[in-house]
Amino acid sequence: MSYTSRRSVLAVLAASTASLPLVGTAASPARAAGTSAPFAAPAAPAAPAAPDPSLSSVTTAPLDAAHFLRETLRSPLTATVLPGTPARTEVTSEGRRVALLTHGARTVLLPGPERTFTENKRPFADDFERTLPDLSRPAEKRSFWGSSPGGGVWSTLGPVDTDYSVVPGTGVIELTTDYASRHASIRDNALTDIDVRSVARFDKVPTGEACSYALSFGYQDTRNNYRARLSFLTSGAVQLRVEKEVDDTVTQLVPARTVATSVPAGTDWTIRVRREGTRIRAKAWASAAPEPAGWAADVTDSTFGAGRVGLRALANRGCTNLPMRLLVSRFQLDAGRWAEPPTVTHGDWVRVLPEPFDGIWTPELESTVRAWSGSTAPDVLAYAAMFLPGAPAVVCGSGPAEGRKVLGRAGYGYLDPRGNRYEGADFHEYMDIGWTFPDGTHTDRSSKQAGNLDCSGYTRMVYGYHMGVPMAAGEDTSGTRIPRRSRDMADHAPGVRIARTDGVNPPSAEQLQPGDLVLFNADSGDDNVMATADHVGIHLGTDTAGRRRFLSSRKTVNGPTMSDLGGASLLDGTGTYARTLHTVHRL
Repeated sequence: MSYTSRRSVLAVLAASTASLPLVGTAASPARAAGTSAPFAAPAAPAAPAAPDPSLSSVTTAPLDAAHFLRETLRSPLTATVLPGTPARTEVTSEGRRVALLTHGARTVLLPGPERTFTENKRPFADDFERTLPDLSRPAEKRSFWGSSPGGGVWSTLGPVDTDYSVVPGTGVIELTTDYASRHASIRDNALTDIDVRSVARFDKVPTGEACSYALSFGYQDTRNNYRARLSFLTSGAVQLRVEKEVDDTVTQLVPARTVATSVPAGTDWTIRVRREGTRIRAKAWASAAPEPAGWAADVTDSTFGAGRVGLRALANRGCTNLPMRLLVSRFQLDAGRWAEPPTVTHGDWVRVLPEPFDGIWTPELESTVRAWSGSTAPDVLAYAAMFLPGAPAVVCGSGPAEGRKVLGRAGYGYLDPRGNRYEGADFHEYMDIGWTFPDGTHTDRSSKQAGNLDCSGYTRMVYGYHMGVPMAAGEDTSGTRIPRRSRDMADHAPGVRIARTDGVNPPSAEQLQPGDLVLFNADSGDDNVMATADHVGIHLGTDTAGRRRFLSSRKTVNGPTMSDLGGASLLDGTGTYARTLHTVHRL
């Protein structure tokens, strides 16, 4: 079994105040009891690299000797049963809470060093490997460009929805004699700094008047946005313009620049934009050629702050060989930042006992709580964060998953022919291995799901594989093992139910605490909120806006997230998950 020493972990913490959760530390009590999987830490660089602000992080304050003095529990610990249901035992030292145990559950809430959990925009590339729209579906449920791999659904605006479609490898925009602009943007309104590019071509050289395609950014709506626009002239020349549109008034930010002449139809062109603060840089080139080293445009403008990224296509009035088609083969965000990324800060740590707490405070439990006091060994929330964007890969050092990745950024699932992500990626499929459960049931792997976790697979990876809570191969009604599916977790997961919907309203869940499972009736399309749970996450805590935020693995975001793409990760407000909270459960 290979572990990084506690001394090396402290050295890394001392050198950097912002880092992803540290793993591979000295064994926690649960690990020492043989209830958690062994793994090896990745090779450490000579000096910690600066955290990438476009990805996720868990930040801890610089080491402070006073913290360790506060966590030295010299006096006898006092255990008091609190009123309410379910029953809980509060453990205090000199009047200060040092642990909160729930009768019938294994999770324990403890105070510890304050941490800040943050997730920023994940990079992505959309190669349009799908077929849309599905005209067999009702019109209100059709998606004309579908979801981007980076989270968020494409919004397609124009006179006719069917001017947008996707065939494998190409997003299509049809330009007709109405001469109206077509806009496709990703429903992510909070992007500020970006590095984004698109690859597209027209199927004809225009006659009569020009046509154009643009990469939009800082996009507020169709009448207010920035764009780097390529004009395809009737002569075959291509000009790059960088402009802003404010209430339908277009201003050129730099003079138009001719970037090519005599360009035939069907030539792919790449537009790239980098925006940092108020500085905007842009370039464009024939995609078959090398990318130019310099920027064709470099300008400063502060009209629009945060906004969407997307595409615009237009045929000028007077273009005589319509219809024309813009064929988009790639849309890629290499870097992006939200103006205010989701952030949760608190000092709650969630650890797991070898067995459910039976309500009896014993010397053995006191010894465990004392050992946990002030520990920075990874807990439930640290493991959960280790599958967010930017999390480094960690390979198992021994055991059934030896040589396999057991931590690191996860996806949700691979794509079906229409661009929807398949469910079914359990914890062992992330590791690309089959798994034999304690009852002898063996579940094979799907190699296509390597590196992926669906919502229940993510929960089982954190609580089952890493924290040692027993798991079932499939359905299980014993209440002693975590079932495979979220609907079964709602009724039969081990531990204690904290709250459930009354059939009309989501539960208020006054006793909700970090680490609790939150289960939703969000995806089934059944309006009866009591019908079933079909999605599960792990409650993280209260964010900087005072809202309760959770982690879950989702299709539209393609993996675990605490952010608000494809539906806000919030239990408060009027969003999908706030409205469809079904059950709160404590393992």
